[in-house]
Amino acid sequence: MKGKRFRSINFILWISFLAFAAFILILTWVFQTTLLRKFFTDEVKTELEDIGGEVYRGISAIQRLENADKGNGINAYITLAQYDNPAINIYVLDEAGDCMYPTGMGDSAGDYGIEGVDEQVVALVFDALEQAGTDKGVIVRINDNSYVYSARFARADGQSADTYLYISYSTELSDNAFSMMQRELIMIAVIVVFVALIISALLSMELTRPIARFTRAARRMAKGDFTVDFKGAYTYAEMDALAETLDYAKEEIGKSDALQKEVLANVTHDLKTPLTMIKAYASMIQEISGGDPEKRAKHTQVIIDESDRLTALVNDILNLSKIRSGMDTLKLQTFNLSEFIHTVLERFSYLTETQGYTLTRDIEDELYTEADMEKIEQVVYNLVGNAVNYTGEDKKIAVSLKKEEGGKIRFCVKNTGKGIPPEEIDTIWDRYYSSNETHKRPIKGTGLGLSIVKTILIKHGFEYGVESEVGKGTAFYVLFPEK
Repeated sequence: MKGKRFRSINFILWISFLAFAAFILILTWVFQTTLLRKFFTDEVKTELEDIGGEVYRGISAIQRLENADKGNGINAYITLAQYDNPAINIYVLDEAGDCMYPTGMGDSAGDYGIEGVDEQVVALVFDALEQAGTDKGVIVRINDNSYVYSARFARADGQSADTYLYISYSTELSDNAFSMMQRELIMIAVIVVFVALIISALLSMELTRPIARFTRAARRMAKGDFTVDFKGAYTYAEMDALAETLDYAKEEIGKSDALQKEVLANVTHDLKTPLTMIKAYASMIQEISGGDPEKRAKHTQVIIDESDRLTALVNDILNLSKIRSGMDTLKLQTFNLSEFIHTVLERFSYLTETQGYTLTRDIEDELYTEADMEKIEQVVYNLVGNAVNYTGEDKKIAVSLKKEEGGKIRFCVKNTGKGIPPEEIDTIWDRYYSSNETHKRPIKGTGLGLSIVKTILIKHGFEYGVESEVGKGTAFYVLFPEK
């Protein structure tokens, strides 16, 4: 079809796996570079704030002690705190940024080899503390891997200048770990893409192999080869179920094809016969009996009978085609089924009067149903006519209409004929059944009666069936809904 683009399952699976792999990798990358780093930064600030607060309180307590060596006490405390937290460096600075503790380190913070700390950094931290308007706790980010916690100590008695707590925290080791994780993620991405390509290729081959087999078999079936077999050893339950469905469809299509050919052959034969008779007797009238009123009347009657037979056959074919194609819609109405059956049976009264047939009735009164009366008339007439044609030598037919449980009305027509072999029970409704029969029948038929009955009942949604025993007769039944 113009403008329609087709893509193979292999391509779709390949793209789907790659898209899924890319989605997972992008999600992991975003998590690592954004969410995880933000989480880590928040944790660093929280941890630094906790450590800074604890150190601030500890040094403040030492500064408030009386008659004690405060310098040695602060030095010892700083040494112990740094031992417990190796990632930090702790200093106590004066207003000029000179280092007061730990002692013995020089005059200025920038002179002691303190990594990442110089006079500009100290000034930046002090300005941040001043702008915060608080003596306790500000955290300043110096660069990507360095943070500083600072707080102003309260002045002790006799102290004229401010002192500051300065704690530096380095995340260089953590950043190195993040860089290593990113490099590993790139390696993993390459591996995942490669594995996704392999898996998608293998999976698509496994999925498309049975589909290709189905396609080849379907093409053979389309050419009329109904010996193909869709079943096989499939990995997936869905493929096995599809194979069973296709095999069932193949069998049904084969039956339909055989039926179509059989019907076509029989209809061709039945059309040919009356046409041949009409032509033959018309020629006889023209050449032989044209001047003999008695022979002419006899020959013209044959032409009329064959014309009627041809008309009936054409009408049955048209009716069957219209019903099956859905062109002939149902006209539903509620009516007295009991009286309706009696009315249809009256059309067979001439058989009991002139040909010795016995038609017994067992019909309950006042049973109503909803259906298309015209279509149901065809059903009843065809079933009774079929029973008359195939009944036994005793010429007995029994018709019954009984109310059953579940809101159903059972209509049954039974004869005493030869019965239907078990192997033909399932196909009796579809066969062109009259074609193989040679005995004379009182009801003229086209062989399509049961097909018409089946089609009408299916369109109504009514249950129907046949019960037969070879040598004892056959019973056709229909279950009507009670209204």
